[in-house]
Amino acid sequence: MQCFKTLFLLVGLGFAFAASAQWQWTDKDGNKVFSDRAPPSDIPEKNILRRPSGSRPAVAPAATTPAPAAASPDGAVPQVKGTDPALEAKKKQAEDAEAAKKKAEDARVAAARAENCTRSKQAKASFDSGIRIARTNAQGEREVLDDAARASETKRLQDIIASDCR
Repeated sequence: MQCFKTLFLLVGLGFAFAASAQWQWTDKDGNKVFSDRAPPSDIPEKNILRRPSGSRPAVAPAATTPAPAAASPDGAVPQVKGTDPALEAKKKQAEDAEAAKKKAEDARVAAARAENCTRSKQAKASFDSGIRIARTNAQGEREVLDDAARASETKRLQDIIASDCR
């Protein structure tokens, strides 16, 4: 029986400690407020009357950025100047990567044009030599090019040479 009384007393003390973990402050209307949660951030420090044990008073964060200056007569707020070296380094790295990517793409296009130029010149030389040239048509049959087909193919090759062999 004595054990139950001691246990009951300890539980009662536990509730008492939990109840003492209360906040007390005065709100904007002057009313006292009791809560187990911290007051809202708009309550000034001077209005907090009691804190739970173990909680510390809120310390105002150190000002890392200057407070904005008063607006000028035209209503514009001046911009804060300054650079972040890490951000600038990342930006430069991204620009360098983009430039390298563009350079690689330009090199690939130039190589493809050079290849087209070489092939077109070789094909035009074959057409200009006068030898008979045959192709396979859509049905898979071999057909020899007549003069009109030769002339149109020679014009097409000349256009490719003009565009890719600069």
